[in-house]
Amino acid sequence: MSHSDKLSINQQELAAAWNRTLPMVLNTSDKAEVLPDEAETNALRVHIVTAGRNLYSFDFKCTYVDAREVKVELIDVERDNVSVDERTTIIQTMVDDYIRHLHECAQQLHALTSR
Repeated sequence: MSHSDKLSINQQELAAAWNRTLPMVLNTSDKAEVLPDEAETNALRVHIVTAGRNLYSFDFKCTYVDAREVKVELIDVERDNVSVDERTTIIQTMVDDYIRHLHECAQQLHALTSR
């Protein structure tokens, strides 16, 4: 990562920007919380709770590879606070959808992350 590609925004500010932007790209009834990753200054932890009676929650780690690109990893999927098998088709579809939304959120924040 060259110096100009490094994130120039502090992690707290970045998490706050994600918390403002992510609800705009998610389904209106989904809830999301974005926190700084305590181990890596270029990463955020994203917790998404789905709407509806299924009560699924998804935990993702979003790591900034550089100021423009974010790598999204699924950490855990729970239903009613119990870990579930994330390999099922319905959950994979939801995970893929959320990953798309997370990339979309990162794109919307390019002006902030690449200044």
